[in-house]
Amino acid sequence: MEVKIEKSWKEALQAEFDKPYFAALVDFVKREYATKKIFPPAPLIFNAFDQCPLDEVKVVMLGQDPYHGPGQAHGLCFSVNDGVDFPPSLVNIFKEIERDLHIPVPSTGNLLRWAKQGVLLLNATLTVEAHKAGSHQGKGWETFTDAVIRVLSEKRENLVFMLWGSYAQQKGVLINHSKHLVLRSVHPSPLSAYRGFIGCGHFSEANEFLISKEKTPIQW
Repeated sequence: MEVKIEKSWKEALQAEFDKPYFAALVDFVKREYATKKIFPPAPLIFNAFDQCPLDEVKVVMLGQDPYHGPGQAHGLCFSVNDGVDFPPSLVNIFKEIERDLHIPVPSTGNLLRWAKQGVLLLNATLTVEAHKAGSHQGKGWETFTDAVIRVLSEKRENLVFMLWGSYAQQKGVLINHSKHLVLRSVHPSPLSAYRGFIGCGHFSEANEFLISKEKTPIQW
């Protein structure tokens, strides 16, 4: 199947695009966009990949669903477009960066600047119906993004995987822990952030690891 996605990812994931489940997923997604309000905008479904080629990935941050409110989702997990209010989880991510690295909270929640430095901002499900969290789960996206994690684990070395919350942590079985640094914490949502996310130190730990592997650290 012909999929519009960044070249290096296209080559690495072509086997997935040719599988029956992916054809069924594409049919479902096309019907949803044709008949309902779906996020992110269709051209941005693979934005995380387009902004961060396979060989440039340093850090993998795993989310679950795109945001389902107007103007929020643009294909990068936890990120929102310029001018959009910060969702609660993103507020807590910025709080932890400020605590951990003494970096002031930025004026925008657009994390494109991270993607351009090698942070793959990957949601497990890449589309969602407006105002219906989880509405596109179980349709095939998880099979695809699990394959993405396996490709990263197998083809790359010395990556940092940030797995926040029980859902993300379940993906740890797909990662070769002897090749990569896997950081685990509770989710940054207000329900759990103060039970271990605030204080986790993941952002400094990720940078220390990257430096130890002679990679440029991320400017969080």
